[in-house]
Amino acid sequence: MTSMTTDHLRIALISDVFHGNDGEDRLRSRLEESRNAGASLAVLPELGVLPWVPATQDARDEDAEEPGGTLQGMQSRLAAEVGIGLLGGAIVRDESGHRYNTCILFDDQGNQLHSYRKIHIPDESGFHEIDHYEPGDDPPTPFDAFGWKLGIQICSDVNRPTGSHLLSARGCQCILAPRSTEQATWWKWRPVLIANALTTCTFVLSVNRPAEEQGVKIGGPSIAIAPTGEVLLETTEPVGIVELHRDLLDQARKDYPGYLAVPSSMYARGWATIPPRQAHETP
Repeated sequence: MTSMTTDHLRIALISDVFHGNDGEDRLRSRLEESRNAGASLAVLPELGVLPWVPATQDARDEDAEEPGGTLQGMQSRLAAEVGIGLLGGAIVRDESGHRYNTCILFDDQGNQLHSYRKIHIPDESGFHEIDHYEPGDDPPTPFDAFGWKLGIQICSDVNRPTGSHLLSARGCQCILAPRSTEQATWWKWRPVLIANALTTCTFVLSVNRPAEEQGVKIGGPSIAIAPTGEVLLETTEPVGIVELHRDLLDQARKDYPGYLAVPSSMYARGWATIPPRQAHETP
């Protein structure tokens, strides 16, 4: 499944979180619901198996785990039990003790296919993320899975569309973007996600945490956008199903603006004139 090219791919966007004593059972149920709806891949929100720990500045040791830790193992096991691919994640601590907000993709046998560390880290009320994990320093890279070339960005990463355009220029066909955002700011996020899909000529899928946590008014739709800019799905339902079709992607890349060249060497010269800045530094 992970290597054979397919003309279509059905994906479930699961707007729910899975922590506490019943977290594993509820996640299994949502994955079964997604698989029964024909989805080959399910996508969880940002840090969907943890409480929204950045609500406070208190970074607890138990919120993070080593590579292959308990939460990662649980997601791998459930993907294999249900027989569905799963994009989940955790706060992963590397061997040097550095913590990263990490998305992890498992196939329907529970094998880890890819991981990605969030690059752009907010630092504001309700989103004290810089106190909990560091910015990743690897650029987003597309990878082959489920018959498509996929890419991952996490929440604030999509608000610096350079990463989206890099993924597209490297052949990405669908960007998966788990997030944790407030209902009140959805008017800001929606046009950015649509513009990213339209200007990169990729499918863009984003799933949000569903409800207020610890006084942080999280909420707002999951969304799936075609490479034409058409919104295919926008829902606050716990499980939203969308099917991607390769012919729509191919046509969008033949039409305007998809056929416009990307003069990478020219842009690289321009970026090289800008002094280096860390991802968490303000402009």
